[in-house]
Amino acid sequence: MTATPGATPTIVLVGHGMVGQRFLEALAERGLTATHRVVVLCEEPRPAYDRVALTSYFSGRTPDELSVTDMEFIDAHGIELHVGDPAETIDRAARTVTARSGMAVGYDTLVLATGSYPFVPPVPHKDATGCFVYRTIEDLLAIEEYARSGATVGAVVGGGLLGLEAAGALKGLGLTSHIVEFAPRLMPVQVDEGGGAALLRTIEEMGLTVHTGVGTQEIVVDPAGAVTGMRLSDGSELATDLVVFSAGVRPRDQLARDCGLTVGERGGITVDEQCRTVSDPHVFAIGECALAADGRVYGLVAPGYEQAETAAATIAADEAAFTGADLSTKLKLLGVDVASFGDAHGTAEGCLDVVYSDSRSGLYKKLVIGRDGTLLGGILVGDAEAYGTLKAFTGSVPPVPPESLVLPAGGGESVQLGPAALPDDAVICSCNNVRKGTIRGAVTEHACTTVPEVKKCTKAGTTCGSCVKVLGQLVTAELEASGVEVDKGLCGCFAQTREELYEIVLALRVGTYRDLLDRYGRESARGGDGCEVCKPAVASIIASLAPTIGASGYVLDGEQGALQDSNDHFLANLQKNGSYSVVPRIPGGEITPEGLITIGEIARDFGLYTKITGGQRIDMFGARVEQLPLIWTRLVDAGFESGHAYGKALRTVKSCVGSTWCRYGVQDSVRMAIDLELRYRGLRSPHKLKSAVSGCARECAEAQSKDFGVIATAAGWNLYVGGNGGATPRHADLLAQDLSDAELVRLIDRFLMFYIRTADRLERTSTWLERIPGGLDHVRDVVVEDSLGICAELESLMAAHVSAYADEWATTIDDPEKLARFVSFVNAPDTPDPVVGFVPERDQMKPDLPLLSIGLRRPDGTATVLEGSAQR
Repeated sequence: MTATPGATPTIVLVGHGMVGQRFLEALAERGLTATHRVVVLCEEPRPAYDRVALTSYFSGRTPDELSVTDMEFIDAHGIELHVGDPAETIDRAARTVTARSGMAVGYDTLVLATGSYPFVPPVPHKDATGCFVYRTIEDLLAIEEYARSGATVGAVVGGGLLGLEAAGALKGLGLTSHIVEFAPRLMPVQVDEGGGAALLRTIEEMGLTVHTGVGTQEIVVDPAGAVTGMRLSDGSELATDLVVFSAGVRPRDQLARDCGLTVGERGGITVDEQCRTVSDPHVFAIGECALAADGRVYGLVAPGYEQAETAAATIAADEAAFTGADLSTKLKLLGVDVASFGDAHGTAEGCLDVVYSDSRSGLYKKLVIGRDGTLLGGILVGDAEAYGTLKAFTGSVPPVPPESLVLPAGGGESVQLGPAALPDDAVICSCNNVRKGTIRGAVTEHACTTVPEVKKCTKAGTTCGSCVKVLGQLVTAELEASGVEVDKGLCGCFAQTREELYEIVLALRVGTYRDLLDRYGRESARGGDGCEVCKPAVASIIASLAPTIGASGYVLDGEQGALQDSNDHFLANLQKNGSYSVVPRIPGGEITPEGLITIGEIARDFGLYTKITGGQRIDMFGARVEQLPLIWTRLVDAGFESGHAYGKALRTVKSCVGSTWCRYGVQDSVRMAIDLELRYRGLRSPHKLKSAVSGCARECAEAQSKDFGVIATAAGWNLYVGGNGGATPRHADLLAQDLSDAELVRLIDRFLMFYIRTADRLERTSTWLERIPGGLDHVRDVVVEDSLGICAELESLMAAHVSAYADEWATTIDDPEKLARFVSFVNAPDTPDPVVGFVPERDQMKPDLPLLSIGLRRPDGTATVLEGSAQR
């Protein structure tokens, strides 16, 4: 079949990735889909998806969730999308493109968005069984299936962005993972030596082995041609069952070469500033296949989007030019924030570096400053919270000294600049090149009042999402500056904040969600069912105040049971295959041999997977819902109780062995940790709470990374608050020092109840401490100096909690009515969930999960589905 240009001009797009989809959107925005026939030839078996977030597939994100293609958009604009049918030849003289199916499409304008292909080093046996690349969803499917066929060790060639993500994916699949990087550090393009060192330390602490400064010389195979190892350039050998090549990409320009278009010496289709090929005015190239007018091939999505906009504008006869792009990036690799912006490596003449480094915490921050004080660029590893603001200040002189911008919150003269300090021409969203002035205009000129409305109006925050926090702050600030009352209500059901609702519940002794909603909810919400935001938030408030307001302290009683988050519904952590994990409390990490034996026997008898947690407890995975009460019964009979690993409550109080055993210990840290954990167990709060007690300044329990941490001194105890060791690390701040046992407990009582009283929904103490007006100084005034006169009340609230505490597991197994909820099917209580299955791994078991399903559409409209499971 051949289609030729007629009265309606035809635009043919070859390739349908993220850049190709943005090009289609740009055509539609300019009305070109209404005046042109638009045909898309896509090689992959599915429309465009988010390749930036590809690795999120391994953490449960489905291909549909990865998609960036709205099929309603495709249909509404009459776009002819052919998936699984790539272009194979271009006849520039006849202006036709022929697809693999034999279909030939005539064009008036041809746009090549063919992307790139993974570079595989030319080493012997690079195509052996067990060798893969990391580029598409199909690549991930193949890696996953091979990893689950018996592989135990995996190696990734390349320590760049995708290489680190691939290594994390292999680790997540249960493989011992290695990273082999030829450069002397990880991510050599984005970070310098200091940043690489911080990143290396953090990644090695995750259990990955990194080999830098060595290359791959040969893939070693067995007689059957399967991978058994790698031979490295330093002469060493690395045993591995699986190899992933992630050593960079090359422009996919073969189609252009075959039809005589000019390509660069090192690849890439040569284009001008309008993204039109220098060889043919009817052909454009955008994205990773294009060699831009500035002589660079851009591998980031943001420059590709700019090129797509430029090409669409040029086709519409509008003025546009792509002369280069910002290469700033912010990523989360293996859970570690990594960002670089501007002149990150300090190549400008006479520039100076301002550096903060904490290798123990994996933090590294460097700002590159010009001699006139101009911020030229920077690198952030471990904490990239300030990335959006710092990047926007690039090219200008910040209003505060640069050293104050890299210090951690709570350290020295640190300054947290808000977006209000940014000039209007500051770029807030680099992916879509949206400036602060445009965002302000969306509020003042287009009447946008929420972040989703601003995102829809400006496209800011719709790609990588790293600017959404700054976006929200700007929207709120602009609304307030315009005299608009900003709705700070908890949700659409309540106009009050969480803090205000807490005060209402406490002062008026409101004991049920229904009563609170009908009396104090928004008029439109009264009599309704509420929403998934306010129900668990109010449930937490009522639970934390239960003994004081006369409500039931059992979170599954009556109405309370319907308000809880998914984990609280069954007092256990829901896992990815529908089973649950059980974590008994082990106060201070201290356990007897008999206790260990009991847990081992239970895990053995119920076939559970066991794992030592970071909080000095033992986690048992794989329990079916109907097995939970049986497991709890045996634990309770042996003296254990719920560890509340499922709740927004106190999790653990870690400890070192302290003065009892350690020759450096100055106080009994184990006794104190046990006392604190038993005092605060079951305390419901806006978010989870973690604590630790170290017996000396060597800090083996890592107390300064906890919500409240205690470090022994020769004179008593130092109390630290607001720490966090998770996705956004933060050193805790010293609240008080040299405290006696009684003084310590009294201050912790006050601190926790003040936090529970004033924090927002799902707000950790670290975020709360930085948000609350006055910060640490205000909190110290309230809980140490009693500046508000509420400390007696705070202590009374904590005393009520301590005296009323009851173990939720024991309460459940003692009541037949409560036990009735622990079934997979209400109408068939004796039937276990057939979806919950397991397969063996390393002498234990793991979930048997279905592999990715691929739907292939035949020309006749029927579908073939290829699928598998972990057993295949």
